[in-house]
Amino acid sequence: MKKGTNTIRFETRIPLREVMKRNPTMISTGATVAKAAKLMCSEEVGSVIILRNNFPIGIVTEEDINCKVVAKDLKPSTVRVDEIMSTPLITVSADKTVGDAAHMMVKHKVRRLPIIDATEKVIGIVTVRDLLTVATELNELLTEIVEINREEEVIMGLCNRCNQMSDDLKRVDNVILCARCREEENIT
Repeated sequence: MKKGTNTIRFETRIPLREVMKRNPTMISTGATVAKAAKLMCSEEVGSVIILRNNFPIGIVTEEDINCKVVAKDLKPSTVRVDEIMSTPLITVSADKTVGDAAHMMVKHKVRRLPIIDATEKVIGIVTVRDLLTVATELNELLTEIVEINREEEVIMGLCNRCNQMSDDLKRVDNVILCARCREEENIT
């Protein structure tokens, strides 16, 4: 945990390889929006990466289909994906972290980042939802850790306040106190 001026943040260095979805949905530039939409539905995903000669050049999202095709009353079977794709494709390398991906999403105002290897081949994708899932899991773990640290433990040893040996020590706000010192502090 890192303390800032007004906030406490949990810094993560979780590699994207550990949270990315592998083998993202891809389609070639000549495909129609109808074909892309069917593929997205069958794969249960919200986007498809557009390839030209097996090289990623863009992405089509549900929002692209809604705003650029449906809202304009165009026929999906007559519009090609390369006509509505978002380009240039913003990617991130697989050796980056969850924090790096989050910063890129904010900077480029995107919700999905294809993940590439050293040869620029797409090997996965990470979404805002993936990052939120990781953040939620980390917050749950942190909550458990905080609760564990708040638990009163019965310990044998020296009281931190009076330095007397006791077999009835309890942790109170990260200070180990004997029964007499807890009583003086009105802590039961």
